[in-house]
Amino acid sequence: MKSLLERFVRRRNPHFALHPAVSTGILLSFGTQTAGSLLRGCRLWLRGRASGGAMLGAGVRFQHLGRIRFGKWLKVGDYARFSGLGQGGLVMGDSVSIGAFSQVIVSTSLAEPGQYIKLGNRVGIGEFAYLGGGGGLSIGDDCIIGQYFSCHPENHLHGNYNELIRLQGVTRQGISIGPNCWIGSKVTVLDGVIIGAGCVVAAGAVVTRSVPAGSVVAGVPARIISSRAPQPVTPEAINNILAAA
Repeated sequence: MKSLLERFVRRRNPHFALHPAVSTGILLSFGTQTAGSLLRGCRLWLRGRASGGAMLGAGVRFQHLGRIRFGKWLKVGDYARFSGLGQGGLVMGDSVSIGAFSQVIVSTSLAEPGQYIKLGNRVGIGEFAYLGGGGGLSIGDDCIIGQYFSCHPENHLHGNYNELIRLQGVTRQGISIGPNCWIGSKVTVLDGVIIGAGCVVAAGAVVTRSVPAGSVVAGVPARIISSRAPQPVTPEAINNILAAA
């Protein structure tokens, strides 16, 4: 039974291997839950969409499904919500995992619909995330992201004190996160930020400025505390990435 389960899971995660301490009872429970998730994923056929092996938790909602595309083996926790309303819709690659109670919402406005959300292959995001797509959001392949992650690719204008802030409009620059990043829990990324490939963002950080590839950042607002890149991060490299943002 263990070898059968390993072969099945490796279709989604080729590096998977069962720990010797996993009991038969745990395997049976896991298998039952997985079968239920696959059955819920099959309901997508009723809406004219191939499931691609999607494993959906209880209460998962897809709004504007015609503007949502996803690859094989999508895995979604309970009560997550997706909306493809926006100019570029929502695109997810293969083997994407989204935690329970997360919200992946390109836009909520019919007057000013947002741009897009694009998640690469093998992106894993923990529970209670909020991803917006107002100015466009892209997350590269193989990023691993903790719980309560939030991305906000737009800002409200507020320069006129005598006018309601909600009536002053917004600015949208977009957010881009490169591949192979590790982002800790409760991280917030604000509009206009580019996070280079291979970065590590410490738990609780608020990223307000772009950072070069290989950076390790922490704090509120986040700052570079070290680099894991082959070449050290120089002041010139930091200035170049900020100027390009």
